[in-house]
Amino acid sequence: MDKKTIVVVGAGQGLGNHVAEKFAKENFRVVLVARRSEALAEYQKEFATKGIEVGTVACDATDAESVKAAFEKIHAEVGTPDVLVYNVGITTPDAQPLDEQEVLRHFKADVLGAFSCIKAVATDEFAEKKGAILLTGGVAAVSPFPGYTCLAIDKAALRGLTLAVHKELEPKGIFVGTVMVCGIIGGNEHFAPANIAEKFWQMYQERKEWEVRFE
Repeated sequence: MDKKTIVVVGAGQGLGNHVAEKFAKENFRVVLVARRSEALAEYQKEFATKGIEVGTVACDATDAESVKAAFEKIHAEVGTPDVLVYNVGITTPDAQPLDEQEVLRHFKADVLGAFSCIKAVATDEFAEKKGAILLTGGVAAVSPFPGYTCLAIDKAALRGLTLAVHKELEPKGIFVGTVMVCGIIGGNEHFAPANIAEKFWQMYQERKEWEVRFE
């Protein structure tokens, strides 16, 4: 039986690559997507040392045309994916003073990019494969903290997007869900990326609740 394919948009040393590794260990083919080709080449080497072969595609998630081109390449090279994980997010403190341009910069990465990726992946073929779309949420969506206004706005918007698209795509057989991370990823042993990655795998397997909390 041919392997299923997971596309991880927002690959990186933290959560993105750990989600990819978890799914790879469950016999998934992995495609890593990130902005910088140089970083992707390093990730590819690191996965190879673990005996995991991964494909890579460079893409700027804030650019709709870049996202479209990236998924066209993915479809051409490996076919229709089975899982999309959107893990792009700017989690740094707000610039001071915070202005409209900075709010928009965050929003493009944190929310608009997710919308573009969902639009690109949610084809009829993806529905036929009972595809799943999993997004990295954060507790700032419901419990903002000072100095992170952009993060609060965007995680709330991403949460709303997840629910809206979940309701829209569920009748077609596509599952859409978000893992709300209720702490700092890697901030302590409990919030280690590998532990959170297990929650993504659990959500994919169960396909029940549109939102689960990792706390």
